[in-house]
Amino acid sequence: MTRRLDTHAEQLGALGHPVRLAVLRHVVQAGPQGSAAGEIQAKLDVPASTLSHHIDRLVRSGLLESRREGTYIYYSAVFPVLRALTDYLWEDCCKGGKGTCC
Repeated sequence: MTRRLDTHAEQLGALGHPVRLAVLRHVVQAGPQGSAAGEIQAKLDVPASTLSHHIDRLVRSGLLESRREGTYIYYSAVFPVLRALTDYLWEDCCKGGKGTCC
């Protein structure tokens, strides 16, 4: 397998859980400044330990990044990585057909 395929498979696997998908959607909606961990927890109503586990998986896959501001940790989407993932999913659309499905 290629490194690119492995990377995208890991990213899609990270998104394959409802809590992680909800975290990503919330953080994307927050824009480039991201969202504090406490805000994410309040929005999704999940225990801190559970949230930490899910956020860690998203960070390890490269979809989120973190920054510390005082006692707060903010998480933001890595938009170029998300774009590369969605581009990868669409890049072969209808190559074998007439090109009208995309």
